[in-house]
Amino acid sequence: MTEDPASFAAFRTVPRTGVIYATTEATRLGFSQKDPQWCNLGQGQPETGALPGAPPRVATVAVDVDDIEYAPVAGIWELREAIAALYNRLFRKGFKSQYTAENVAISGGGRAALTRAAAALGHVNLGHFLPDYTAYEELLDVFKAFTSIPILLEGDRGYAFTVDELRREVQGRGLSALLLSNPCNPTGKAIVGRELDAWVRTGRELDCTMLFDEFYSHYLWNVTPGALPVESAARYVEDVNRDPVVIFDGLTKNWRYPGWRITWTIAPKPVIDAVASAGSFLDGGGGRPIQRAALPLLEPAAVEAETKAIHATFRDKRDLMLSRLQRLGVRVDRAPDGTFYIWGNVANLPGKLSDGMGFFRAALEKKVIVVPGEFFDVNPGKRRSARASRFRQYVRFSFGPGKQTLETALGRLEELVTEHMK
Repeated sequence: MTEDPASFAAFRTVPRTGVIYATTEATRLGFSQKDPQWCNLGQGQPETGALPGAPPRVATVAVDVDDIEYAPVAGIWELREAIAALYNRLFRKGFKSQYTAENVAISGGGRAALTRAAAALGHVNLGHFLPDYTAYEELLDVFKAFTSIPILLEGDRGYAFTVDELRREVQGRGLSALLLSNPCNPTGKAIVGRELDAWVRTGRELDCTMLFDEFYSHYLWNVTPGALPVESAARYVEDVNRDPVVIFDGLTKNWRYPGWRITWTIAPKPVIDAVASAGSFLDGGGGRPIQRAALPLLEPAAVEAETKAIHATFRDKRDLMLSRLQRLGVRVDRAPDGTFYIWGNVANLPGKLSDGMGFFRAALEKKVIVVPGEFFDVNPGKRRSARASRFRQYVRFSFGPGKQTLETALGRLEELVTEHMK
């Protein structure tokens, strides 16, 4: 009996995202999360254990009798208030316009938050960048109200995109919305400071809604010494209920609790009303107990300690992986400003290793998982030929795993390159 959904007339074949594809292929060869022989440099989650200086990991979650009931679709009020207070404290001191609970909606994971927003968009042109987060591909295809328009970024420019270019794209292509990960998954390019201020200002002036995926906003590597290494478009919003800025974030990366599936959308109140309405038919909202358990994690001391611990630990891993990959002959167009990924060009490696998919399959033989770059060539509806992808010679390497895993994996990749040079 076939297991291909396409053999059933009512169903289409739904492609897997890049990370899921990579781990599925690895599973065919025996990969298991519990098998210490495997090194997963394809993972999209950070290491979740204890870090020096970080608050203790939450090991138990209490369930109040009232928490057995459904939670509101937009999330429990206390958590929405706590998130609004966090953003006001970090980014909006001295501003007259402040976020409130009505500017926040809670979702059961980042994809759920993005899906709610996509479902709430109208008949508009929505711009997105290449390369960017793999899950955007199906997200931008399955909802038919808006038209997705790709915008190419160039590696030889370090994936930079000026405000003048932004203005030209918005006006020339009639964009009413723009979706981007910042810092970018996979390139690590971060838009911060005055540049981010200019992006927000441009969206405000041209009435283009800026949809900022900020899930890696606490993983910033080029920061002022002594400053808390975080950034958000929320810092540059003038009026929280009028500026067309929508922000997505959550506990998954910046607090290292991916399994909790607690994420949020921050936006003007009318947008929050719209995405909550979308959530009422898409997912119904998250669970009460885990939302309540998240409240202590948003306390000022906990946020500061966790962020500083992430910066110290992951900066060390970033530098280790960057130097070792470059020594192997992997070209890095831009050392990552943020995220826990390195976007590497393997074109100069020997034989089949010079192709992203070839590198991926050869690495699996060494029990190392990476993600081929072509998955980040976001191509809704497969309107462009996969053969024409500009990123077929790229690979995304994650330094999300622990340092020992990284060192083991990099040693195996060195062996792999040496073998193919012979």
